[in-house]
Amino acid sequence: MQTSDFYFELPEQLIAQIPLQERSSSRLMVLDKNSGEIRHDHFYNIIEYLEKGDCLVLNDTRVMPARLFGNRENTAGKVEFLLLTRIEEKVWEVLVKPGKKARIGEKIIFADILSATVIDLIEDGKRLVKFEYEGIFEQVLDKLGEMPLPPYITEKLDDKERYQTVYSKHTGSAAAPTAGLHFTKELLNKVKSKGIDIAYVTLHVGLGTFRPVKVENIFEHDMHAEFYMIDDENARIINKCKDNGGKVICVGTTSCRTIESIADEEGRIVAKSGWTNIFIYPTYKFKCVDNLITNFHLPESTLIMLVSALAGKHNVLEAYDIAVNEQYRFFSFGDAMFIR
Repeated sequence: MQTSDFYFELPEQLIAQIPLQERSSSRLMVLDKNSGEIRHDHFYNIIEYLEKGDCLVLNDTRVMPARLFGNRENTAGKVEFLLLTRIEEKVWEVLVKPGKKARIGEKIIFADILSATVIDLIEDGKRLVKFEYEGIFEQVLDKLGEMPLPPYITEKLDDKERYQTVYSKHTGSAAAPTAGLHFTKELLNKVKSKGIDIAYVTLHVGLGTFRPVKVENIFEHDMHAEFYMIDDENARIINKCKDNGGKVICVGTTSCRTIESIADEEGRIVAKSGWTNIFIYPTYKFKCVDNLITNFHLPESTLIMLVSALAGKHNVLEAYDIAVNEQYRFFSFGDAMFIR
């Protein structure tokens, strides 16, 4: 199977640069994964496609304002940090620009209340740094940091919360689980009122989600790993749905990858945490997930491969061609697709 099998032409002007004023006012394409039939709607009507007894699975991760801008102590040269993984209380793995200037022992000043010293060089140009700060690190980061928006978004985001879901809880992601951005609290209340259960998983989205597939043979792609967790109560909610004949509907590819990483061969879920590098592409047999709410993804990405595994590559590429012709908005702040 070739990476180029998942290519489609996408005009640059269809890449959404800013979120809509109202979260749920985005357009919604409804794709029948069996017949390929397509309907056009708006996301605030998603409730019409869900049934009593179904279960929505939401990823409640929260994005860190992980981009920091500072200056080298000795030369005042500008430096940009992107926080990746917390190793110890004050030690983080980060990406640094310009990397060549961030030598071991180099001190970076971000503000009077925050500085960092490079303590090690690691693979792929990353650094280990030790922060020094006054107060609580998360509060300092919230004050000084900026959202790590995807590279294809060039507009400044005025409101940080628009790159968070309304149900975000556990901080740790470098990118938002963007399918969930369409939900409002009011819409989630309507979901519950219809008798649809909601279960939460946590998967901290890494920057690898934006990493292009650089090999032509997709089986040679090295999938990035991300940390996930689910507790007993939420595992019980999902299992009850399956036992009662309901559909498990994941909101976003991150929720989907989490559930499929945890599920056993009978589709049962248990409380669990760990790291997953699951790579889902056509021929994959889903164990638990029935339907998927997702955004429109990049050509030749692992995400379009995942949705093609669920709905069929032909159906997905046909739907994407229609989305382009109908001027749907693509990627993180774009419109939504419901694969049912």
